[in-house]
Amino acid sequence: MIYKRSSALFAEAERVIPGGVNSPVRAFKGVGGTPIFVKEAKGAYLYDEDGNRLIDYINSWGPMILGHAYQPVVDAVVEKAKKGTSFGMPTEIETQIAQLAVSMVPNIDKIRFVNSGTEACMSAVRLARGYSGKDKIIKFAGCYHGHSDSFLIQAGSGASTFGTPNSPGVTKGTAKDTLLAKYNDIENVKQLIEANPNEIACIIIEPVAGNMGCVPPNDGFLQALRELCDANNILLVFDEVMTGFRLAKGGAQELYNVKADIVCFGKVIGGGLPVGAFAAREEIMNYLAPVGPVYQAGTLSGNPLAMAAGLAMLTQLNNDAGVFNRLNEKTAYLHEGIANVLNKNKVVHTINRVGSMISVHFDKDAVVDFETAAKGNNETFKKFFHGLLHEGVYIAPSAFETWFITDALTYEDLDFTINAINNVARVL
Repeated sequence: MIYKRSSALFAEAERVIPGGVNSPVRAFKGVGGTPIFVKEAKGAYLYDEDGNRLIDYINSWGPMILGHAYQPVVDAVVEKAKKGTSFGMPTEIETQIAQLAVSMVPNIDKIRFVNSGTEACMSAVRLARGYSGKDKIIKFAGCYHGHSDSFLIQAGSGASTFGTPNSPGVTKGTAKDTLLAKYNDIENVKQLIEANPNEIACIIIEPVAGNMGCVPPNDGFLQALRELCDANNILLVFDEVMTGFRLAKGGAQELYNVKADIVCFGKVIGGGLPVGAFAAREEIMNYLAPVGPVYQAGTLSGNPLAMAAGLAMLTQLNNDAGVFNRLNEKTAYLHEGIANVLNKNKVVHTINRVGSMISVHFDKDAVVDFETAAKGNNETFKKFFHGLLHEGVYIAPSAFETWFITDALTYEDLDFTINAINNVARVL
């Protein structure tokens, strides 16, 4: 494939945008080469500025669960835009999407909308601290909760792609209140709690990690966290920015039958527009201003275009009884196909999958946390990425990102992808 136009656009962008991109992983630093500039997308396909068609397995990093330019979402945004794009005042559609979200997700009474997953997680932790009266939080190495200062401690994802998990600009004072635990290691969490008695406001976790590749929770791990939190008066915060409305209607809480105290959303909830949200039981959410003392605000929060897109997306997911089964079946089919061709070509690997999240790790051992995810052969991943790109398949340009499957993918697309991986595997 030829990427002359993308290369020219990247060179132009570098002159006016730091690194030529507005989010670091897009720069291809982790895999080398020049990023692809997208012109348009439809269904399961991207079309770049050079006229190439690519089967898309990042889907805007998760939101496009029903495919790009999904017609009900497009129609809802267009119709809403005709009536104005922003008011900074309450609108009925905010209540409509709030009612629908609360009806779909277990254990929440109220929800507040923000503009990104980062903002949702940042606000959730502030709320947890305000509600509990405690300062410290526990996060897990390799889990990424956005680029708020409290979370940039071994954050996985983009930070790990560049080999700099701790960012300059994060103060020592902020870092000291973030305790770092090992994913899937309940004994490690217990030790942190015992070493900091009555000081921990919350434990925040991706219930299925997606920012060190897809890493599922071990059997009983989330349940054990719930029990620890109950025993120690700690709030459990699920970062469901990726998993919310993707793994099930009610997200990971429903899938694993574990109740979180606060839940963060993003990606799918916005239907492809910039939307985040956080939700909890009434007594917790009522600690937020204007009814409570914890301040949180946003000029564009509840933007009518974003709410229209999110409402259209959630309505379709809520009404389509078979959508999550179809997504799971397609992802399982892809998993089996990838495993077969990599085994046939004697490529060392392990594959993790939960629902419509999947990733290929180039190491023989099970990937259960950040340490084991980091053992993967990054040189093999670079060849794998560029090989698939040449074949017309686009995956995340980082070994530390999950793939996201969309319902728009056909089995012909999946077979094409499996054949492309077979072609690449021959030369790995």
